[in-house]
Amino acid sequence: RVLDGVVALFCAVSGVEPQSETVWRQAERYHVPRIGFVNKMDRSGADFFEVVRQVREVLGSNPVPLQVPIGAEENFRGVVDLITNKAIIWNDEDLGMTFQEIDIPEDLIDTVSEYREKLLEAVAEYDESLMEKYFEDPESISADEIRAAIRAAVIDMSIIPMMCGSAFKNKVFKSLLDSVCSFLQSPLDKE
Repeated sequence: RVLDGVVALFCAVSGVEPQSETVWRQAERYHVPRIGFVNKMDRSGADFFEVVRQVREVLGSNPVPLQVPIGAEENFRGVVDLITNKAIIWNDEDLGMTFQEIDIPEDLIDTVSEYREKLLEAVAEYDESLMEKYFEDPESISADEIRAAIRAAVIDMSIIPMMCGSAFKNKVFKSLLDSVCSFLQSPLDKE
């Protein structure tokens, strides 16, 4: 009851585990908004989209990826941010403390387009004011409008934003902390 929001942590290899289900049920019971974070993307057998599928099917939620991983297992280097449509890779020399923006890798362009379309569709379904923009030109929806719709949908528990990274190498924590500030409610938002 004291929580304003939860970052639900999932293993990229194990996916939704029994303790995940227990925590999820408690969060549902007390109406606690959530963000999903898939950790250990650098481990053998990591599969972000499989964990997203499990969150949908096992937990009965509406997970919406905000990122597409660049590589997996020992080749995990970064993510493509679907809100800004920019690719970010972390520098291994300083254990992920710094990063740089790069062009979206060629082999991910189709995947990024597919999941960005799903993200835009999810926010348009939630926010009627974005529905018209979505039908006219989905790319006319700004990053700020996407963030505002995601925040409202998260607080309403209609969408679970899904992110991924690696705690071991500090990969994606700045993005995760920014998402906590952007999407989860503050004490002022609570009844």
